[in-house]
Amino acid sequence: MNQVTAKYETGLKAALMEPEEATAYLDSALEENDQEVFLLALRDIADAHGFSKVAQDTLLNRENLYRMLSSTGNPQLSSLITLLQSFGLRLSVEVKQTVDKM
Repeated sequence: MNQVTAKYETGLKAALMEPEEATAYLDSALEENDQEVFLLALRDIADAHGFSKVAQDTLLNRENLYRMLSSTGNPQLSSLITLLQSFGLRLSVEVKQTVDKM
């Protein structure tokens, strides 16, 4: 890993510790409409917080946490909610914005 990449990853991890930044990061991942992208974004946030600490905070097994957040993961809703809560976030639903046709 080169020095620029290391600095980027360090900066990203620091930013993802902030709930507002983590929210924007996850929202951006959701816009891709790709579950793999969203799970990898969640994994980045978990990595920023430290997998061991997240596992302890959520009472989720660390190995299961890694598996759940892998590109092929398929977390249960209850696990996803617990994970988000450990980051200071919550799951919500909002009305989809539509473009008015004239």
